[in-house]
Amino acid sequence: MVFISWNVNGLRACMKKGFLDFYEGRKPDFLCLQETKMEKGQADVPLGEGVLEFWNSAEKKGYSGTAVFTPHAPAAAAYGMDREPHDHEGRLITLEYDKFYLVCCYTPNAQDSLKRLDYRMSWEDDLRDYLMSLDRAKPVVYCGDLNVAHQEIDLKNPKTNRGNPGFSDQEREKMTALLSSGFTDTFRALYPDREGAYSWWSYRFSARKNNAGWRIDYFIVSDRLKDKILRAEILSDVEGSDHCPVLLELDI
Repeated sequence: MVFISWNVNGLRACMKKGFLDFYEGRKPDFLCLQETKMEKGQADVPLGEGVLEFWNSAEKKGYSGTAVFTPHAPAAAAYGMDREPHDHEGRLITLEYDKFYLVCCYTPNAQDSLKRLDYRMSWEDDLRDYLMSLDRAKPVVYCGDLNVAHQEIDLKNPKTNRGNPGFSDQEREKMTALLSSGFTDTFRALYPDREGAYSWWSYRFSARKNNAGWRIDYFIVSDRLKDKILRAEILSDVEGSDHCPVLLELDI
């Protein structure tokens, strides 16, 4: 099965920049989107007959939001993690299948001066508990814009960015805690030493042209799926957003 995750930074805008052509060319089993910035029905997303749509939109209009598109009908779908105060910004969708759970996530940004760091820490702890509870039932495929570059290898300029949102010690430690709780970063499982592999670039300073980026978009799976990883790719040639899609193929 092929999974693709992409922060589209506004789906309606991305649709004007080749989104539908990208989907038509790939047609993954699961397409997981973050930062849709819309509600279902605000725009036609013609992905073809038989493609099911799952949306979780923020209460605040034009903000955040996640969606999953798939031809595979789940046994159940859940939105959020059923915990206050986390379920108002459309950040989480969980689909249950016979052999796994799929979790699409748009992690809150710690924001300038880390002013939302305390909330981010609470989110991380509760989300890790949620994933571990799912993992006790069946394996988990967890993906999305997780808003953290885990190690120095995961961004172009680690020294000057240390302590900034997405590369604070606290956020990085939460990722370490998650991976230590029975989960695997699929890209690093295949490419532990690959440098220059990024999924987000600032719109400023010709960052994408110069590949001055960050790897903050992930596929993370339960450890027992590690030997099922066939491919883990960063599709850096795909434009349409300040993020590029990331891909996972599993033998599942």
